[in-house]
Amino acid sequence: MALQITQQNGTFLLSGKLNTTTTRSFIIHFEYIIEQQENVVVNIDGVTEIDYDGLEGIKTVTAIALQNHKMFSVIGNGCKDIYQDFNCSQVA
Repeated sequence: MALQITQQNGTFLLSGKLNTTTTRSFIIHFEYIIEQQENVVVNIDGVTEIDYDGLEGIKTVTAIALQNHKMFSVIGNGCKDIYQDFNCSQVA
């Protein structure tokens, strides 16, 4: 299943796989969204797979948000694993 992005009550809902084939479009889409909004919240409850490239894509979008002085948050099941990956890569 391809990655689907919908918006509900100001939160972007991801459904499907965030992997090598979908990460580039994820980055491009959220780079545009970050330019338009001050606070971007992404819910990953509907994501069935996140591979290494998907994690790197989330890191890239987070960096873009920081560079633009915007807020970017990831919520939902699995966000604890993403948070831990961010912390491990910052420690190393």
